Amino acid sequence: MELVLGVDAGGTASRAVLAGPSGVVGRGLAGPGNPISAGTAAVEEIASAIRQALGHRPPLSVRAGVLGLSGTSALADPVVGERFRRMWTGLGLTCPMTVVGDVVTAFAAGTREPSGAVLIAGTGAVAARIERLTVARVADGLGWLLGDEGSGRWLGLRAVRSAARDFGSPLAVAVAAHAGVTSADELVRWAQALPLDDITALAPVVCAAARADDPDASAIVADAVRRLVRTLDSLGSPGPVVLAGSLLTADTPVRDGLLGTLRSRGTTVTSAGDPAEAAARLAALEREPR
Repeated sequence: MELVLGVDAGGTASRAVLAGPSGVVGRGLAGPGNPISAGTAAVEEIASAIRQALGHRPPLSVRAGVLGLSGTSALADPVVGERFRRMWTGLGLTCPMTVVGDVVTAFAAGTREPSGAVLIAGTGAVAARIERLTVARVADGLGWLLGDEGSGRWLGLRAVRSAARDFGSPLAVAVAAHAGVTSADELVRWAQALPLDDITALAPVVCAAARADDPDASAIVADAVRRLVRTLDSLGSPGPVVLAGSLLTADTPVRDGLLGTLRSRGTTVTSAGDPAEAAARLAALEREPR
C-alpha cells in the first residue's frame, strides 16, 4: 500500500500522520520541533514523531512527505539543513521531503481552497496570505519582544503591566496569585526575571476575567482583537480566512471578537483542524495532483 506522511512541527509539539487510501493509519507525537527555539533537539523530536507514525511499516512504502515547520528560516543554515536531510534518510525514507511553513499547513487544515489567508494566535501571533498553497506575504510573527500582537504571551504581558500599575484591581489580584507574589514590587521582580512560559499562562486568566466583565481584562482582549484584525488586514487578502492557534480555535473572547468583526464584513471564516493531517493531504496532492 502506498502511503503519504504529514508532519506538523511547532514550538510546542511535533505531530506526524501516516495516511493511505483508506485514511489515517498511524500517528506520532513528540516534543517541540521548531529549530529556532528548540535548537538541534528539534530534529530528533520530529524523527521520534515520524517513527511512531510509521510503526512497523516499511519506510519505502511512503511515497511522499510534507513537513510543516515552524522556523523554516533555520533551514537556510547549511548545518541545520543537513541535519534535517540526515534525519529523513536515516529513517529510511527515500521519497522527497517537502518543507513548507506551518502557516501553509494551518491554512490547509481549515479549507480546501488554494488561496486565502490564515491568522494564527497561540503563544505567538502571525498572519499569512496564501496563494496556490504557497506563502505570498507574512505579517507579524516577530516574537514577543518586537511583535506577536494579540497572542497569548502578549495578553499575559499586558496583564502583568496592568497589575503593576494598579495592584489593587481585581485583575491584579488574579495576576498576583498566579505569580505567587504579594506586592507590586515583588511582581516587578518576578516579571523582570522573564518567566515567559508563566507569563503566557496568564492568557486563560485574562480571558476568564474578560468573560466575567472585568474592565481591565475586557480592555486587553478588545485591544488584542483590534491588533489581530489590523495584522490580518495588512495582507490585503480577499479570503477565506482560516483561524488557527489555541486563542482562535478554542472558546475564548478573543475568538468571539474576531468572528464578530470578520463576519460583519461578510468574510468567510473557518477554523483549522489537524495541521498534520493537512500536511498528509498536501503530500497526497503532490503524489497525485488530481
